Amino acid sequence: MKNSLPTLVALFFTLIAAALPSFSHAADPAAPAAPVLRDGAHDFDFNFGVWKSHITRLVHPLTDSQESIELNGTVAVSKVWDGKAWLEEMEADGPKGHWEGMSLFLYNPQSREWSQTFVNSSLGVFVGTMTGSFHDGRGEMYSQDSVNGRAILVRGTWSNIVADSHRYQEAYSTDGGKTWQTVFTADLTRQKA
Repeated sequence: MKNSLPTLVALFFTLIAAALPSFSHAADPAAPAAPVLRDGAHDFDFNFGVWKSHITRLVHPLTDSQESIELNGTVAVSKVWDGKAWLEEMEADGPKGHWEGMSLFLYNPQSREWSQTFVNSSLGVFVGTMTGSFHDGRGEMYSQDSVNGRAILVRGTWSNIVADSHRYQEAYSTDGGKTWQTVFTADLTRQKA
């Protein structure tokens, strides 16, 4: 029994010494720091207010047809939860008459991403939640959907953002995001009081 205690003590220190090199990187000031995710809770602050919208939409997306329609309308964007969510209400008129839609945007502080869920007034149900974030002044959100039985990726993009205007586009991809076809473009200009 007397020999076993020194053996156990030696084994204990051997195990500790073996484990120390794995901790040495944490104390090493030259080791790269873990990336800090940026807080994007206010990325959409530019969008609050009332906008005039000019929309161009492809009639037959993912075909050889380039036939499109144009609509003109208004987009009203209001804050919810001090900007951590927002509600976008759209109205437009075009060749097929009056159209209305609504989107709910929510910010997830854990993933630091936004989600957008859209509803068309003629359907009355939320469809196709997109998720994503802003980088270098450009917002991108993605989702999966289907068009005419084909599985697609959908990308929503906010770009050309300045104080009184910006652009929103939706594009579809049938090849996993290698190529995209823009199917919807909305150019928005802030409506003056």
